[in-house]
Amino acid sequence: MSSRPITITLAAVLQALIALVVAAEGCYVLVNTLLGRAFDAAQALPLAVFALVAAAALGYVSWGLYRLNDWARTPVVVTQIFVLVVAYYMWTSEQYAISAALAAVAVAALALVLSPPTTATLFPDNESWQNNKRRQ
Repeated sequence: MSSRPITITLAAVLQALIALVVAAEGCYVLVNTLLGRAFDAAQALPLAVFALVAAAALGYVSWGLYRLNDWARTPVVVTQIFVLVVAYYMWTSEQYAISAALAAVAVAALALVLSPPTTATLFPDNESWQNNKRRQ
């Protein structure tokens, strides 16, 4: 039996899903730029490169969370906050289905990564500190 709770595994999967979506969008922009379909190639090419680098970073964070690295929790939380911001702007542009899907993924990932089993696994020393504080 693994010492990894299901909450961490699911949060890592959701983070990896976001990384895959960003990579797919980056590839889409890159291919359209290379085929000459971009409105402004001077802006589209750096955007595609940025998206692919961001996707790699998001994937690395997902892998770090899956490997139980405590440093990975903060980037996951920040990513989900950004996803919620994107979901809000998708909602205001009347793209309700995409907005709802993004918000659902972000809220689920936040709930998973901030849940007590995740915290206890990533920060085991924090639990003993809280117990000592309660005794005082």
